[in-house]
Amino acid sequence: MTPENFPEELTESHLRTLYQIAQWINSSLEFNQSLNNAIDAVMQVTRAERGFLMVHDESANRLRVLVARGIDGATIEREGFSTTIVNQVVQTRKPILTNNAQFDQEYTGAKSIIMHKLRAILCTPMMVSNRLIGVVYVDTAMKAGMFGPNDMSLVSAVSGLAAQAIENARLYLVALEKGRLERELQMAREIQRGLLPQQLPAMSGYEVAPWWEAAREVAGDFYDVFLGKEGTLSTVMADVSDKGAPAAMFMAVTRTLIRSHVYADESPVQVVTRTNDLLLPDAEQNGMFVTLYYSEFQEGGRSIHVNGGHNPPLIYRRLEQKASFMPIGGRALGWFPNNPVGAIELKLDAGDIMVFYTDGLTEAENPSGVPYGEHRLAEIVEQNADMSGEQVRDAVLHDVAEFCAGNPPFDDMTMLVVKYVG
Repeated sequence: MTPENFPEELTESHLRTLYQIAQWINSSLEFNQSLNNAIDAVMQVTRAERGFLMVHDESANRLRVLVARGIDGATIEREGFSTTIVNQVVQTRKPILTNNAQFDQEYTGAKSIIMHKLRAILCTPMMVSNRLIGVVYVDTAMKAGMFGPNDMSLVSAVSGLAAQAIENARLYLVALEKGRLERELQMAREIQRGLLPQQLPAMSGYEVAPWWEAAREVAGDFYDVFLGKEGTLSTVMADVSDKGAPAAMFMAVTRTLIRSHVYADESPVQVVTRTNDLLLPDAEQNGMFVTLYYSEFQEGGRSIHVNGGHNPPLIYRRLEQKASFMPIGGRALGWFPNNPVGAIELKLDAGDIMVFYTDGLTEAENPSGVPYGEHRLAEIVEQNADMSGEQVRDAVLHDVAEFCAGNPPFDDMTMLVVKYVG
């Protein structure tokens, strides 16, 4: 409320009080102190015995005490005031003034009025853009006729000022929290990007082409490509069940565990089972799990694959000129102790291709809600199988984008193309 909006009918004393309250609320950074000062000033001018300011808690759908005078918060919570009048103000969004409540027929039988022998009661709503912020309430048991029209105007004006101050404080806190979350998410994203391979390792006979795109600020998908102790090429394709910063941290732990077991020269099955065992306590506590596909590629086209509940990769055989999908197998990591997993050994021939991916790729939808699907993925790989690994990847991405026709992805999209060139 601006000075030109102040009620003209206020007395000089009321106007001075209102200007002082407006100055406190509009200039002070001490939000709670400003509201305390405001209630003190209202109490002094109206000569009320008790007064309080209550705000509407939207999450609990109830009023809670923010500032109180002449009555403590616990007493207020036990209905040590006229709940009848407060409820009426909340419902009607209009101020109420009664100067002889005990004999006011509208409030006959009101428990709190009778119990506390209340006489004059004044309650006004705090509103912002037709939304209830709370109420300002004052009362007295001294005598009837304590509050007049000037008091009603003053308290109504103070309610408007307080409502705007509370709303401004809420918006400020929302902005601070949003900024904090954005900074945290940006930091998590930078950490996550730093965990992805910055430079792909080279291994004779193999072409590797990755793709990673987050649907949110921080993704739950990740991939990894690195060289093991014996010169093997290790690849990981994984999808954490959650999104955001917690998923990024879980991803980082999973990646670290896998690499440490590989560097310890453990077998692919041991890498996955021991990673599962170490993830289990955190996974149970946080309610997260990760689906994961781990592969080791060796010289001469030999490879070993272990599936931890992940989407089975596509394999294209050049001699057959046909793409198919590997068997479904294994359980997600972080679900069960002693998670049984098995390994599949393959011999790749020159021109064979493997495509590892997360479900964000095959479940990407067009504007009609139709998913991209595994069949279309197989077709596009078959059509571009003579291309390099990077060109196969780009062909898939182009086809997905064309299929989705601008429909934004609802899940992260990650893909890793491995082509054996002999």
